[in-house]
Amino acid sequence: MPRLTAGLAGIFRGNDTPNGGVTVLQRQRNPYESTFPTEIVTCRVGGNGSPLRLFIKYGTKPFDGVYGHRGDVSYEARVYRDVLQPLHTSTPAYYGVHRDETAGVPWLVIEYLKGGIQTSRSHDPNAIVRAARWIGRFHATNKRRDPGEPLRFLREYDGAYYAGWARRTKGLFAQLEHRFPWLLPLCDEFGTFIPRLLEAPRTVIHGEYFGVNVIYQNGTSRPADWQSAAIAPGEIDLASLTHSWPRPIVRKCEREYRRSRWPDGGPDDFPEILEAARLYMNFRWLGDPGWLTPRFGPGGRPMIPKKAKKFLKEIHAVAERLGVVA
Repeated sequence: MPRLTAGLAGIFRGNDTPNGGVTVLQRQRNPYESTFPTEIVTCRVGGNGSPLRLFIKYGTKPFDGVYGHRGDVSYEARVYRDVLQPLHTSTPAYYGVHRDETAGVPWLVIEYLKGGIQTSRSHDPNAIVRAARWIGRFHATNKRRDPGEPLRFLREYDGAYYAGWARRTKGLFAQLEHRFPWLLPLCDEFGTFIPRLLEAPRTVIHGEYFGVNVIYQNGTSRPADWQSAAIAPGEIDLASLTHSWPRPIVRKCEREYRRSRWPDGGPDDFPEILEAARLYMNFRWLGDPGWLTPRFGPGGRPMIPKKAKKFLKEIHAVAERLGVVA
C-alpha cells in the first residue's frame, strides 16, 4: 500500500494537482484482465472532494511483444499521452505513468469507467454500430494529423509483418492439413493480398478493436487497451470489431463506418481492402503460437483449440467470398 500511495502521489503532483497527496481507500482486482495485471483503485486526492476511481495497469518484466504486434505498458502510456489525449475523445482519461523502481516496471494510470460494459456483452443492439461509428471518425481524424514527432513512435505494419502471420499459421496447422486441406494453400495465397494492404490509405489503428476492448458506457463507446496501436489500414479495426457477428449486423457496421470515415463517400476499393484486412486479422490470431498452438489428444490425434474454431470458420468464409477456396 505505501508504494501504491507514493506512486499515485507522484503522478498527481506531476499533473499540478493542488495538494496532490493521495489516500488509497480501496483496491479491487479487475476480473477481466488479460495481458497485464490490472486493478481498480479508489482514492482521494488532496484530502478533499469525491473519491476518484482509477484503473491501473502494471507492467511485467517478461514481456511478449507477439512478433512486433503488441507494445508494453510504457508504449501504451505513450499512446494515451501523445495520440489520444490531444484529441479529447471519449477514451479513458489519462492520468500518467509511474516507474516503480523497486519492481522495475511501469504503471499506467487511467480513468476507471464505472458502469461500463464490454460492447460484445451489451444488450443494446446499437452498441456495436456506435463502436463502428467511433472508430471510423477516429481513423478520419488521424488520417488528417501531421505524422510528425508525436506519432513517430508508433509501429508500422509492413510486408514482412503481414507475411509472418500466414507463415506461422502454416507451421502451426501443418499437422492438421487432412482436416483443413484449404488452409495451407490459403497461407501461401495470402501473399497476393499483402500489396492491397500496403497500398491502402493508412491511419492510426487500435490494433485489437474487438468488442471486449470497447467499453460501452451510457450510450457512448470508450475504447481501451491501446497497447497494439499502430499505423496501418483502418479496415483492420473494422474487421476485428465485426468478427463472428451475423452478416446483417456486419453490413450495418460497414455502412456506419464508411459514413463516419468518409462522409462524402468512401473509396471504390473499400470492400476489397476490408476483405484483405479480414484475412490478415484471422491469420494474426491463428498464427500466434502463444495463443492457438494445436494440442494432441489420446493416441496423438491433433486437437483444435476451441478458440481457434471461430477464426477458422471466419477465414474460410472470407476466402470463399474472394474465390480462393472452393
